[in-house]
Amino acid sequence: MLRAQCLLLLLGLALAVASAFAAGGPSAKSGIQTRIFGKMPDGEVIHLYTLTNPKGMQVGIINYGARIVSIIVPDRHGKMADVVLGFDDLQGYLGKDPFFGATVGRYANRIANGRFTLDGVEYKLPINDGPNSLHGGTKGFDKRVWKARALSQTPPTLELTYLSKDGEEGYPGNLSAKVVYRLTNDNALHIEYTATTDKDTVINMTNHSYFNLSGQGSGSILNEILMINANRFTPIDATMIPTGELRSVAGTPFDFRKPTPIGGRINENNQQLKFAKGYDDNFVLNRKGPGLVLAARVVDPESGRVLETWTTQPGVQFYTSNFLDGSIRGKDGKVYGYRSAFTLETQHFPDSPNHPNFPSTELKPGQTYHEITIYKFSTTR
Repeated sequence: MLRAQCLLLLLGLALAVASAFAAGGPSAKSGIQTRIFGKMPDGEVIHLYTLTNPKGMQVGIINYGARIVSIIVPDRHGKMADVVLGFDDLQGYLGKDPFFGATVGRYANRIANGRFTLDGVEYKLPINDGPNSLHGGTKGFDKRVWKARALSQTPPTLELTYLSKDGEEGYPGNLSAKVVYRLTNDNALHIEYTATTDKDTVINMTNHSYFNLSGQGSGSILNEILMINANRFTPIDATMIPTGELRSVAGTPFDFRKPTPIGGRINENNQQLKFAKGYDDNFVLNRKGPGLVLAARVVDPESGRVLETWTTQPGVQFYTSNFLDGSIRGKDGKVYGYRSAFTLETQHFPDSPNHPNFPSTELKPGQTYHEITIYKFSTTR
């Protein structure tokens, strides 16, 4: 009888633990796990680092492009799902990859005509987006192998470093770049960027994760509810370059100061929307001083998942994956279709080196570039 009672007790305990895992409860594997993700064409091994917190949230990061390849979080019922687009293996990222989860640099977003002048010298960059240079050029930070090391198991913290040499992709200065990912117990992913240079240069780093809060590959994001903490945005010309104006969002489809469905006005007869085939715009964040500010909040009515984006950056690029067309198959063979994800790329403004009225992106020897972004997940009832 006593043995039977003990067996029943152990069975009940096992079921309780399994139930806790299913609901996103405490995980015995919190910390950082490492495995091989694939090999580069030259044979260099790329590793996957999986950060797990005690609640069961997991973030997968690879050292190719210092990329986020997965973010697994619970819905309102505790069901876990991966909410970022990407690929199951390295080969996907080496192929037709629209910057899924990448650390972008040396300069995120666009620089007009691939040219800027610094200290009286004109620098020419690769042209890879119409007439412009986009996301650091043809081989930016997203296509480089970074050095990775675990800084801490509690909370799980991963550091990635990369030396961008003087003249790489046309940019001046030897730039030592570092990205630190930290996953906290409140289901928040902290991303900290730092960089130093030995020569005057420009820098603008961001993360390019594509989010779908219903789960990657689950269809349109147009019903997700968005708030952006911005009174102004930077309108663009037909080549997606800012005109230099800081325009009020009031009375436009760009007014997300109150929570609004992403698709509520995306097809309006608006020239800015037509230029980008949807939203692909930099918003000027409201702030009263330096430090972290809430940039955006997205709620998925279906799953109840909530994403808050906090940042020290002056802007955020909101993009509705207008150029995904179903030709890419991602994780689990899922088809990534038109407007099936959104990005919230915290950043300095596009083409800032050519707009003296924009916040400066210049970095000089002796200075340290330092920015923080937090992606925090929760649920509604």
